[in-house]
This record gives sequence, C-alpha cells and structure tokens, in this order.
Amino acid sequence: MDTSPALRASEPPGTANTSPAHTAGRSFTTVLRAGVAAVLSRDPLLRNGHLLAISSLINAAVGSVFWVFATHWYDEKLVGLSYSALSATLLLASIGQLNLSDFLIRFVPSAGRRTRKMVLTCYLVSASFSTLVALGFLALVPKLAPDLDFLLTPVAGACFVAAPAGYAIFVMQDGALTAVRRPDWVVAENVIFACAKILLLGVGAALAISTGILLSWAGALVVSLVVANYLLLRKAVPHHEKTAPEEERPPRMVGYAAADYFGSLFRMAAYTLVPLMVLNNLGAEQSAYFSLAWVVGYVLYLVARNMGSSLVVEAVRSPERLVEHGLRVLRHSALLLTVAITVIVVAAPQILTLFGAEYAESGSTLLRLIALSALPNILVTLAIDVSRARRRLRLAVGLQIAMCVLVLGLTKALLPVLGINGAGVAWLVTQCLLALPLLIWRSRWLTAVPARSS
Repeated sequence: MDTSPALRASEPPGTANTSPAHTAGRSFTTVLRAGVAAVLSRDPLLRNGHLLAISSLINAAVGSVFWVFATHWYDEKLVGLSYSALSATLLLASIGQLNLSDFLIRFVPSAGRRTRKMVLTCYLVSASFSTLVALGFLALVPKLAPDLDFLLTPVAGACFVAAPAGYAIFVMQDGALTAVRRPDWVVAENVIFACAKILLLGVGAALAISTGILLSWAGALVVSLVVANYLLLRKAVPHHEKTAPEEERPPRMVGYAAADYFGSLFRMAAYTLVPLMVLNNLGAEQSAYFSLAWVVGYVLYLVARNMGSSLVVEAVRSPERLVEHGLRVLRHSALLLTVAITVIVVAAPQILTLFGAEYAESGSTLLRLIALSALPNILVTLAIDVSRARRRLRLAVGLQIAMCVLVLGLTKALLPVLGINGAGVAWLVTQCLLALPLLIWRSRWLTAVPARSS
C-alpha cells in the first residue's frame, strides 16, 4: 500500500528520493516480490506459510470493507448491537472450539486412514461444547449484556446458539486444510466468505432488514462451510488418506489437547481482556482508538502464527528437519516483519487516517509500539509451535501464562500513567522479556522432534 505522498511516479529522472517513507516503500516492494516467489515455489514450508498469511490479510482487509459498508447502510445503534452480538459469537466460538484447530494441524499430517474420523470427531466435540457455552451465555444475557436482549426471542436465540458451533467448525476446517497441505483452499474459502458477507449485507440493506448485518454474516458462514467441507471431505481428505504416511496412534492425545487448550486460554485472555481494561479505565472513545490500532498491528502477529502452523505440519512429516525448518521460519519471518514494521512505524499516521484524523492523532504511537512488539513475538510464537511439534507442551503453556500475566499486569499499571500507549508499552515489554531468554538459550528448546512423537 502506498501510504506516503513521497512515493510518486512523477519524480524527475535522476532525482533520488531518500525519505524514510520512500525507503520503506521500496523495501516493502522487495519483500512483496520475495513473498510472491515463495508462494509460487514448491517449498511447502514457506509456500504454505505465505498462503495462510495471505488468507489472514484477506480476512482483515475485506472485514474492514464490510464494516465500512455497514456503517453507511445501517444506523449507529444497529451497527453497535450487531457488532457486540458478533463479538460475543466469536468469543464463545473461541472458547468452545477447544483449540482443536491446532490439534488437527499437529496430528492430521500423520493420521493416514484415521484422518476423516479425526476431523469429524473434532467437529462434533467442538460444536457440542460451543452450543453449551452459547446456551450458558444466552441465559446470562439479562445480567451480562442487557442491550442484547433481542437475542432472547426464539428465532434470534436459536440462530445465536447455532452460530458459535458453526464458526468453531469454520476455524477447524482451516486447521484441517492446513494439515493436509491445502492452504490455497483456505485462501479461496476466506475469499468466498468475505464476498458473500458483503453481497448479503447489500441485499439486507436493500430490503431494509434490521438484522441484515447478522444475517449476512450467518449466510456467508453457511456458504463457506458447505463449500470448504465439500472440498475437504470429498477431495483433500481421501487424497491425504491414500498418500500420507500413517503412524501408530500416539498416546495421550486427549492430554495433549487439554494442555494445549489450557495454554491457549491464557493467550486468548491477553488478547481479549486488554480492550476491556482500556474501556473500563479510559472510556469508550479511547477504547475506539485502541481497538483500531490493535486491529492493524495484530495482523503482524498473524504472520508469525501462520508461518508457525506451516512449521508444525512439516515437522510432523519430517521430524529430523525441525531445527532446519525452525531456523528458516525465524530468518524469513524476521526479514518480512522487519520491513513491515518499518513501513508501519514510518506511515502509522497515514494508515490510521483512513479511519479518521482523530484516530491518527491518538493512535499512531500505540500502533508503532504494537508493531515493534511483533518482532520479538516471532521467537515466542516459534517456541510455542516447536513445543507443539515435539508434543512437549510445558514450555508452550508456560509462555502463554507468562504472556497473559505480564501483559495484563503491565497494562493495569501503565494505563493510568500513559493512557492507551501504556497498553502498547505493556505488549512491547512483555514480548521482549519473553523473547530474550528464548534467544539466549535457543539450543535448549529448538531441538529435533523424536521420530516416535509423530
């Protein structure tokens, strides 16, 4: 994205532009070309990681477009209520999903003929638990969120209970497609979901349907589930069952899933509770400035997470190459994020101006701090994914607990002093404190996966 007026095609020949924005733009173009080359290559480690990152970027970009249209086609009250209801749905799905998406990424590559059964079992368990969680939330709506009482009608309530189960499956199908080395279908699925949302949103607005925002999201989810699971269960899984090696069923899979889920709850708490702390301490206006900066900066975190998912899949297939693949992911992610962080640090005001001048004025420093924190986060995320690949989760769980405690503790201490920038400082300090010992003692955790652990 060209976010700086310094990047102009009309510069006189021979005139060198050495401004920071111009340098960042040229660096971004160079890395973009390298990313395209990685996607087109036959190297599954980098290719799949880049495709997953592209999928996340599509979700973020088109999701922003969806809400821009929603704010133009619906009044503020409907937008606010719909956003709150969808946020609750996503939170409940994250809890109810039991982190089984990462479980599939870890165990499907070596599941062989057990793949279909494993995927469907995870679907059933996650959908059932998500439904129970949604029922519990719905019962507490009068106390927890009285403004969402419109969900208590029979039709709206039934749809709300079903939505977290559907979204949990939506997340898990991405994990399953990643595990069978079809991240290109993850990209296609997310494009379908995003386009269907906007199309149905327009239909709802044209028909003046007050619940058009919620219905468009639900309708797009149904379309995506049908298309993606047809491709997964009728195409990808049968091919995987025929061609992938089948290892002996590893022991303690339930224990692995429970420990992995336990750790993921702390990471999710760090991501979801900070916005609430900002809202409670600084008010709705400052919360809005924080949220938009966080949405933009968090995309950088997704790059490391997506590369880590690709690493886990390849480590299961080739345990002896874990160290080699881990170092490649570290180098590649560091290069990619260094350039992306440079662009954001230079162009933070211009990026946030897209949402309004007040967002740029209040959130630029925060966005820069979050972006800088994404660099040490590469090591933290890599260590967690290496632990998952080795099926030794003590380090992964410990890192996520430490991240939660440090982020929430520092945020609470710094918000009254630094405002929303205190949350950015909390994330940056936390990631540095966790990454430094991982870097110093990397030989203790970046070790090959024993062959029997597949």
